[in-house]
Amino acid sequence: DHCLKSCSVHSYIRKNWLGSIVFPFSALLQQSEFLDQAEVLQRAQIFKKNCKAIFPNRRIITTVFNDEGIQFLVTRYIKALNPPQQLLDMFLHNSNATLDLIARFVSLIPFMPNTPDENDGSDIWMTSERCISLAIGNKEEHAILLCNFFLYFGKKALVLLGTSGLEGHVAYVLTQETNEYLLWNPSTGQCYKQFDPFCPLKSVDCLFDDRNVWFNIQQSNTPMAVFFDYSKESFWKPLLPKNVQGTKVQSIQPEEIIYFETDKSMVEDLRNRIERTLKSKVMEWRPKHPTRWNRQCTLILRQILPKLELGIGRFVSSEGDNEFERILQFYWVTGFPIQMPYTDVQSVIDAVYQTGINSAEFPQTEFALAVYIHPYPNNILSVWVYLASLVQYQ
Repeated sequence: DHCLKSCSVHSYIRKNWLGSIVFPFSALLQQSEFLDQAEVLQRAQIFKKNCKAIFPNRRIITTVFNDEGIQFLVTRYIKALNPPQQLLDMFLHNSNATLDLIARFVSLIPFMPNTPDENDGSDIWMTSERCISLAIGNKEEHAILLCNFFLYFGKKALVLLGTSGLEGHVAYVLTQETNEYLLWNPSTGQCYKQFDPFCPLKSVDCLFDDRNVWFNIQQSNTPMAVFFDYSKESFWKPLLPKNVQGTKVQSIQPEEIIYFETDKSMVEDLRNRIERTLKSKVMEWRPKHPTRWNRQCTLILRQILPKLELGIGRFVSSEGDNEFERILQFYWVTGFPIQMPYTDVQSVIDAVYQTGINSAEFPQTEFALAVYIHPYPNNILSVWVYLASLVQYQ
């Protein structure tokens, strides 16, 4: 106002409504958890840096991103999950055979193409459900899936990060049995005892389960020399202190995995296509020699291959094997079965070509070829190919 200097100052308050926001009560309850998680993620980065300062060449992964770009502690990927019911029904009274079959099932899920091993700092991991539905995964996703399946059976299981002389950076599953530790390779489905000299695992660097991450601070990290009791902090450096380990954080895995049955007619069509393609390729690879097919041996091989899948690579005595023995009385047979997860037809062609069986130049050589595909749920397929060359004894 226009007033004299003696006038007092007048203040006016006016409220301008801009908008509103509503917080669900459940979201408010989760705020403390969110703040805790941010603190834990920061702690995980510092922990990893400190571990690398002690042993720079040992592997450690504490946090990863999911397929939506959200960062999580690796412990949140571990949770008991149901394997396909089809696998549970196969060996109802043999739990060891069931575990072997489940490990085999995981190994049949195709692997993503190899990425540089230096990627440990910026990994993207899918959930086990996503890995199953897409029928593809990296080494760590395979190990997490197998670990989660073992937890479903009440096994004491952890994911192990290390290196292998055959595969470079690897992720295994460690299970604690009554008197020993077992090391499971998810890429092959094979299981090794800790002191097995044929175990390809070269180093044991890090363990994690649904509660914590442990870094191996023992001087030796070879499997035979490692002391696996991770409760001893003089051997294993834990990410979270003991008073925090017991607190359950919500897993990012689903409550259960839903499976669907693989279409049997699709599998049979694929088997016929692979067999026709391989026969054509064998003849194509032998441009200077005639290619004769031995029907009797082909029929016998077709009977043998399904039994190899059931026996997981071992011959199961049967009538077909006796017929095979009779063929060996008249022919010198060279060949062996190839087993591989199905990714595409070209991969099967390449695997058969690398055997070199097609290059036989002996006169009057005959060939036998059989293909078998064993379907597992969610279009996960085990492919068997048996190519043999036969030369009749003079």
